[in-house]
Amino acid sequence: MEIKGKVHYVGVNDRNKALFENLWPLPYGVSYNSYLIDDEMVALVDTVDVCYFEVYLKKIRSVIGDKPINYLIINHMEPDHSGSISLIKQYYPDIVIVGNKKTFEMIEGFYGVGGERYVVGEGDFLALGHHRLRFSLIPMVHWPETMVTFDETEGILFSGDAFGCFGALNGGVVDTNINTDIYWNEMVRYYSNIVGKYGAPVQKALQKLQHLKITTVCSTHGPVWTEEIPRVVRIYDRLSRYEAEEGVVIAYGSMYGNTEEVAEAVAEELSKQGIRNIVMHNVSHTSHSFIIADVFKYKGLIVGCPTYNTQMYPEMEALLSKLASREIKGRYLGYFGSFTWASAAVKKIAEFNDKLKFEPVGNPVEMKHSMKAETYAQAKELAKAMADRLKADRK
Repeated sequence: MEIKGKVHYVGVNDRNKALFENLWPLPYGVSYNSYLIDDEMVALVDTVDVCYFEVYLKKIRSVIGDKPINYLIINHMEPDHSGSISLIKQYYPDIVIVGNKKTFEMIEGFYGVGGERYVVGEGDFLALGHHRLRFSLIPMVHWPETMVTFDETEGILFSGDAFGCFGALNGGVVDTNINTDIYWNEMVRYYSNIVGKYGAPVQKALQKLQHLKITTVCSTHGPVWTEEIPRVVRIYDRLSRYEAEEGVVIAYGSMYGNTEEVAEAVAEELSKQGIRNIVMHNVSHTSHSFIIADVFKYKGLIVGCPTYNTQMYPEMEALLSKLASREIKGRYLGYFGSFTWASAAVKKIAEFNDKLKFEPVGNPVEMKHSMKAETYAQAKELAKAMADRLKADRK
């Protein structure tokens, strides 16, 4: 598929993989995007997962036939994009690999590939003929070697994982030719799951790129963006600032339904207090991927679980650990717990907030055995405290 100015899409779709990075569900699949610039000098931008190399090679040859590829530009070394480097090198032994110093450290570590190379730094360029490519380093978006390649001739930004999202491409590739509805929530989930920890580096990258005259964004996952570029940039800007809407995520664990009753009581009172965005997740049934995405969306988080083996309920501990590693800012936390003979859950959640660093709201609710009138009243007070804190931000 020709995108613009002899720039061709040669990426592939993966509708077989269940978990991205063996962690994050892929209900709509995922694409591995690669681009071929058929100029006087031919350049390939990033590769694809090695599992799809045969299809990938057919796509490349359908564009250039038996012509050689002069350059392989590597914006990001994660194996879903770099996995075909060794095989490309076998089919095109004279290809020159283009990357920065850290790129080549990883190429040697992953693949042991040698040969001619072009080591680039900030602002370096490569002339292909009609196309003139300029390189810019964006470290920690989301690996230390990441960079972008800007085609100054056509205004195309080859952005690596930046501006990417989950979701395979169903026929069309460019946003003007497809229904993009499924990709917006998948973009939030992709960012929060994969890039989430690195808000400050994303902000630096956005500032670095804001003066470029970008007409097209070619990322390594999801659609090619043209008319939707402003929306895509707004989403990445908002998420990297950790900005959020008014609303509450209630994440709970419950073995026999007693702790779930507390969660339901909290949700009921939040609604009575005028909070409309309330999302409830049972941590034993909902993938943490979707819960993390919702925590990025909403300011309030209320968590609760039973004590388990004198510790926090394991699925809750796992969720809080994943949230803490993302260093999310500006969130409010309420919590509750339950026990039968040895209290621990509430205490353990409180200790975990030393890592989360969320603003505590309200008094924790601790239930022994089952829901009673006193517990119900305490749950309502916790919900009211969260609602009041959220409403204070309206002013």
